[in-house]
Amino acid sequence: MKILFISLGCDKNLVDTEVMLGLLASKGYEMTDDEQEADIIVINTCCFIHDAKEESIQNILEMAELKKEGKVKALIVTGCMAERYKDEILEEIPEVDEVLGTTAYDKILDAVDAALEGNQEVILSDIDALPLPETKRLVTTGGHFAYLKIAEGCDKHCTYCIIPKVRGNYRSVPMERLVNEARELAEQGVKELILVAQETTLYGKDLYGEKSLHKLVKELCNISGIRWIRILYCYPEEITDELIQVMKEEPKVCHYLDLPIQHANDTILKRMGRRTTKQELVHIVEKLRSEIPDICLRTTLITGFPGETAEQHEELMQFVDEMEFDRLGVFTYSPEEDTPAAGMPEQIEEEVKEDRQAEIMELQQEIAFDKAEDMIGREVLVMIEGKVADENAYVGRTYRDAPNVDGLIFINTDEELLSGDFARVKVTGALDYDLIGELL
Repeated sequence: MKILFISLGCDKNLVDTEVMLGLLASKGYEMTDDEQEADIIVINTCCFIHDAKEESIQNILEMAELKKEGKVKALIVTGCMAERYKDEILEEIPEVDEVLGTTAYDKILDAVDAALEGNQEVILSDIDALPLPETKRLVTTGGHFAYLKIAEGCDKHCTYCIIPKVRGNYRSVPMERLVNEARELAEQGVKELILVAQETTLYGKDLYGEKSLHKLVKELCNISGIRWIRILYCYPEEITDELIQVMKEEPKVCHYLDLPIQHANDTILKRMGRRTTKQELVHIVEKLRSEIPDICLRTTLITGFPGETAEQHEELMQFVDEMEFDRLGVFTYSPEEDTPAAGMPEQIEEEVKEDRQAEIMELQQEIAFDKAEDMIGREVLVMIEGKVADENAYVGRTYRDAPNVDGLIFINTDEELLSGDFARVKVTGALDYDLIGELL
């Protein structure tokens, strides 16, 4: 039996996919990336914003056609959209056999068995459960880096966000469990651990009575074979002095933080249900740069939130200009049903949202290009990602670059390098968001 997995959405979802792949591989199922070869198709869905929902629906409908034609024996839908629209999926798309909720991915073997027997059902677990199957994950990121999901769910309840409803309350994975998983990943050749959760900075508060991300990071630094540890999804108000200290002291911790701030106008931040003010955001950015001068800061923003005025948009533009974030992404506001923001008055036209998004990205482009130029002449450690086809050149990432979201560095050399190798490189040029370098 061959199984095709389609994993949509965020890297947290990808970890769930890798756990399911591990469970299936342990029972002898064979994986394929060719939908024409697949006996079983599993789609791990996302519903965070409208575009993600559309992508999930499109994938389900396309795979349902294969089921109709008799090419596929079983079609299973998992993930956030499955949790949120479980009944609608089975009703509207009868080709779907099984629907697994967000905390039921450890039951994928039961779902496959039931689907092959011709059953059609929804398999759910308590939304606040924390599945911890013992089977090793099947890493799909190429083997030299892997995501480590340190917690599940969220307690913040931002007014635009559906995540607490589909992922439950915040719950940390026990530290010893994470350390064991990281050791297993290192034994498989993983050299970079990327810590992810809906929010990493609250890690351990529920289990140990205090924020313990700094303690977890110290433990992970002791693992032989791990060279880089990168931290994503840090809420600015939860960053502790202890975490900053660990980043300064431990050479394995990348001087890189991802801080989703969403806006900079106090009124909008309050309407969003965020826990920071503009001044507090300025303070934490200044503190991080003062304590760790070479830190690379990434953030995300939402433009066109209900009630956002032209003046508030201009204030956000000015903030972006002054803060000069190294990396920045902008989403247009997406009204999600069952969230407070969707019912707020003064919803903004799509065209206005997109114009504001484009303005911010144009400004950020100038900042990013200047920062890339500033890198010329610097020596950096690079993780090799692969070879450029038909050229004596390789592509890699610096500590400033998270995979699939940030830039790359291209290195011309006749030497043979392998994916996952580390190399010292001198930056010799910049191509917009990407760099060019030579091997030292």
